[in-house]
Amino acid sequence: MAKCPFFGLCGGCKYDFNADDYRENKVHDLPRGIDGANAVWGTPGTRRRADFVALNNHFGFYRATSRDIVDINHCPNMVPEIDAILPGLAALPWGGLASVLVTSCDNGIVVNVSSGVPYCSVAFRDGVQKLPENIIRFTWNGVIVRDIAAPTVSFGETTVPFPDSGFLQPTIQTEAALRDMVVRAVAGAKHVADLFCGLGCFTFATGAEGFDIVGAIGTKRDLFKRPLGAQRLTEFDAVIMDPPRAGAIEQCKLLAASTVPRVVYVSCNPATWMADRWILERGGYKMTQCVPVDQFVGAAHWEIFSVFDKEATDTVE
Repeated sequence: MAKCPFFGLCGGCKYDFNADDYRENKVHDLPRGIDGANAVWGTPGTRRRADFVALNNHFGFYRATSRDIVDINHCPNMVPEIDAILPGLAALPWGGLASVLVTSCDNGIVVNVSSGVPYCSVAFRDGVQKLPENIIRFTWNGVIVRDIAAPTVSFGETTVPFPDSGFLQPTIQTEAALRDMVVRAVAGAKHVADLFCGLGCFTFATGAEGFDIVGAIGTKRDLFKRPLGAQRLTEFDAVIMDPPRAGAIEQCKLLAASTVPRVVYVSCNPATWMADRWILERGGYKMTQCVPVDQFVGAAHWEIFSVFDKEATDTVE
């Protein structure tokens, strides 16, 4: 595949994902002590979710280290169905600054616009109606502008509704790799808690009890304000965590003082993961597995899959 025509201009990618030395370069962004030799690598052109930006008839990504917008109507890192609609999105009469979240679901594409402008214009609404019909839902600040079908997503054999601005892992390939590792890590556990469970990426496959602030499944619980305490934690022999970028520091403090034998921690932010890891290890956990995942192909970001065992003697894989 040829080099992306926007590489070096667009700030979406730090590395040329088609370069021969892409992997060699990206491992340098791993936290110190994390070995990239067993990394799971993503595939270019498989990204099913991205945040674009629009302002005054410009649509694309921010330029690196800038708030200037690089106009984008083609992105070879996106799945083909998203790439195909970018010219239509770019041609809409954009006004004030807006974040444009585009997600490819099982049955079509969802576009969610968040803007300081409360409502879109009549001309904008008319433009949305002319977009391809595979854009099944389009919202502006939560108000539905187009609604052709209710979007759905699947996790393995389970299909669930996809809510507006719902969270999905960026690619199906790396999501499946993470889920397989999580399933293996909790195999044999009788009662599993899936914290920050979201739409159920790991919940259904592990038979876990889900907890989240919002989502389609599980117990609605603000785990930042009310993390699972000592009493509840005694009910589980394994805990899965996949928190937002802010990490799970308060929950980790309670886990560190608990008797939960195994904690499986998936993180999209190595910096907060390192802080939470330190708390768990101070509480008697030992990291027995650690696998970096190239979830965000081209970007500097890494996803970290890790397993922590209480009084474990295994070596890090």
